[in-house]
Amino acid sequence: MSGTAGGAPGAGNNNEACRDRASRPFDPGLQPERTALAWRRTALALVIVAVVGLRVLPALLGPLALVGAGAGIAIASAVFVASHRRYRSQHRLLTTAGTPRTVLLDGRLPGLMALTATLAGLAAAAVIASVNML
Repeated sequence: MSGTAGGAPGAGNNNEACRDRASRPFDPGLQPERTALAWRRTALALVIVAVVGLRVLPALLGPLALVGAGAGIAIASAVFVASHRRYRSQHRLLTTAGTPRTVLLDGRLPGLMALTATLAGLAAAAVIASVNML
């Protein structure tokens, strides 16, 4: 009978119904899940860029390439953790009864990515300029 008392629909244990609701995706379009997966792909791309940079840049930068690769992996880890927390928070807001569903999440994660992209672009421009000067 799974969650219904005496077979009557809707008369089940409220805690069990809440757990069931919280464990499944909120909407049929799975928008929060798609967003979380996009952030995870972004973190994976950052790790790949860091590893490729570690393979290519030591000839140009020496030990400084290790610093760049370490920073890239640290930022990728931060993005992965922040995206997981962001998804959990959003999922909790959407599935908990009585919570306002118009609460906006902060912009720290997109801001971190914008800063990372800007710094990576400046670093790439500096490496290209130094190679062209040789």
